[in-house]
Amino acid sequence: MSQRRTASSPPARAAAADAPDTRENQLLAIARSLFARDGYERTSMRDIAEVADITKAALYYYFPNKEALYERVVLESMQSLVDDVSAAVAAADSPTARIRAFMQSSADVFDLARDRWIAGSRAFREGGRGGQHLAAIALRDRYENLLRQCISEGIASGEVRAIDPAIAGRFLLSGLNQMTNWHRPDGRLGVTEVMRQFLDMALHGLLAEARPADTAAAGPPAARSAKA
Repeated sequence: MSQRRTASSPPARAAAADAPDTRENQLLAIARSLFARDGYERTSMRDIAEVADITKAALYYYFPNKEALYERVVLESMQSLVDDVSAAVAAADSPTARIRAFMQSSADVFDLARDRWIAGSRAFREGGRGGQHLAAIALRDRYENLLRQCISEGIASGEVRAIDPAIAGRFLLSGLNQMTNWHRPDGRLGVTEVMRQFLDMALHGLLAEARPADTAAAGPPAARSAKA
């Protein structure tokens, strides 16, 4: 292990002055990786300092406590997600296209920054109930409400059948959120390709069309009622 320096030593301060974001971004990347792997509650400031090969005092030079890391890992990531998705939705030209744009741009964010997505999700679920968590909830609600708005516009236009926009939104987002449990970065399909198939199934269903054989197997309504 290399010799550690305190946060007050001149070399550390000089390095911070020369490249203020470089070391900070490295520490954020380490924190995100540990939050994604072990969870927010189980990751301590000492854990982050040990992986970074610095003292806790040096880590506190950049982040005074874990709540400050929560703000950077969760709030900044969620704000970036909301901004990216909102821009994609605004560029789409129909309600259905906006639903697709919302989900595909969300998948793109997950695909390009997996650790950031997983770390932010775990920290959001495990974090405290203070002001920062309330700010994160507000961003989450803004994100989810945008999808519900797209679905509601689809219903109003006749492109989407009359369904509950809140349930439909949860249905679509559950597919994306569950990918963190099974999708592998080295798998056959990337997250965006998987999401494209999910959307096709969600928007068009699984059955190609109602076939006579299916209707015959079900039997006439009267017969079904008599057997019930």
